[in-house]
Amino acid sequence: MQRKTLIIHAALLAAIATGAHGAPSAGQTYFNNNCASCHTVDPGLSSRAGPGLYGLLGRKLGSAPGFNYSEVLASAGAGGKVWTAEDLDVFLEDPGSAVPGTAMPVNVPAKSDREAVIAYLASLHGEGSAKAAPAAAPSGAAPGNWAENKPGKTYRISVDQLVAPFGTSSAGNGPKLATRPEGAMPDVPAGFKIGIFGTDPDRGRGPLRAPNGDIFLADPGKGQIRVFRQGAGDKAQSDGVFIGGLTRPYGMAFYPSNAHPKYLYVANVNSIVRIPYASGDLKARGAAEVIVPKLVDTTGGHVTRTLAFSPDDRTLFVSIGSATNYASDIGNKPPEPLSKWEAEHGVGGAWGVETDRAAVLAFSPDGKERRPFATGLRNCVGMLVYPATGDLMCSVNERDELGDNLPPDYITRVKKGGFYGWPWYYLGDHEDPRLKGIRPDLKGKAIVPDTLLQAHSAPLGMVVYHVPAGAKHAFGKEYEGDIFLALHGSWNRGTRTGYKVVRVFMKNGVPTGEYQDFVTGFVSSDRDVWGRPAGVAVAADGALIVADDGGGVLWRIAPER
Repeated sequence: MQRKTLIIHAALLAAIATGAHGAPSAGQTYFNNNCASCHTVDPGLSSRAGPGLYGLLGRKLGSAPGFNYSEVLASAGAGGKVWTAEDLDVFLEDPGSAVPGTAMPVNVPAKSDREAVIAYLASLHGEGSAKAAPAAAPSGAAPGNWAENKPGKTYRISVDQLVAPFGTSSAGNGPKLATRPEGAMPDVPAGFKIGIFGTDPDRGRGPLRAPNGDIFLADPGKGQIRVFRQGAGDKAQSDGVFIGGLTRPYGMAFYPSNAHPKYLYVANVNSIVRIPYASGDLKARGAAEVIVPKLVDTTGGHVTRTLAFSPDDRTLFVSIGSATNYASDIGNKPPEPLSKWEAEHGVGGAWGVETDRAAVLAFSPDGKERRPFATGLRNCVGMLVYPATGDLMCSVNERDELGDNLPPDYITRVKKGGFYGWPWYYLGDHEDPRLKGIRPDLKGKAIVPDTLLQAHSAPLGMVVYHVPAGAKHAFGKEYEGDIFLALHGSWNRGTRTGYKVVRVFMKNGVPTGEYQDFVTGFVSSDRDVWGRPAGVAVAADGALIVADDGGGVLWRIAPER
């Protein structure tokens, strides 16, 4: 790793790490709001999506027990290198550059925030009780095993198949992100071929096709939007930065949603901006204009914000994931009478750090009008408006720590005013045992989602397959109207699951409840993973583009002709 001078005096460390009168320090607050969904600081070093961070400074790189580190970190630790404040500052500023191949998805751009969080981590030391995370179950030991994935395999999960909570212990089983083996390619169905459309070392997400065919990609870690232009062949002819200076950008949408949009709307982690745009622009023709200066009061936990416009372009939908796993610390009552609270925040809307989180909000295109649209959606990362019906649809990451197979993630139509259960219920009237008895009034109000997915699959971006006009590489008619969905893959399941692209079957605009493996093969062992699908788009020529933020690749799938 490169080193950069960073002087943090002991007095400053103590001042930052200790809040006044026992109040949380600036670093602790930043950690809780931005890091705690992926990392613990308990002395036991339990893992989540990332390793436990107790006693990090002075610890060997890649040494938290049971965590599957990247090859770079593991080898650095084996060579005796330890974490220093200087190295941690370099890493947090730009993880991908400091440690090529790291799975760390976001950076900490502000020096003051880095200093504060480093000081907080420096204060966490002493005798720990480090122990390995629960071992991954052997292949074939549980349903949803990655080794059983193959193109064409079909799944249907129903509510009557749900297991009891805590049937298995919680697992911290993040993947080791490995280099793609030489000659290895993802598996696709017979009659299709797959190749590399473009490389993406910044590991972006959320690909979006512009009306002229360019593919836009959000790069949350570097705060920028990139654009890829296809050449005469099957690969991107060029790629570059469309705009930078954003704050964890994720969701994008063109407006108006026709062949001649005037703006590209972008969702930052806590605001919405729009950038002047004309078809074919490879560089922003103007500065980003703030449309919504603040979405919510808290930015921790889930940080993706997804955008979609209604068919008439009068409503901008914004999905905002929860701040926590299951709202364990918000208390039993909102700060005002329940009827008044729900009138403003929606039926089942949570409060405290979860105010207007785990929800879809609706805005006017100028951002001046705001209202709740749906609640109880723990983390709707993929969101779209289904063209044939105008229905809003979400792919949702459900809650953790109830067991390997509970509760299923899902994709569903989202009704105006609908409540989908989180945090008190899941999949209808199944009450979360950790919140038992808090909201009995909500029983019978939680909507059962349309299509259930294997628990902890982590569904992210999705797209409706429609053949573009004049497409030369169109899929068969049987694919028309179905949805392709990227499953990023589990970190919290004993037997790894996900890490693939699936086809969600639709009939007359309604999900049938079935889905099918379409692109698989990114997992090479119970530990090693070399690709993680994060989003999908349909190219202008009819091919499917898959953003792989594990391998840093944009894949292209097309029929063999």
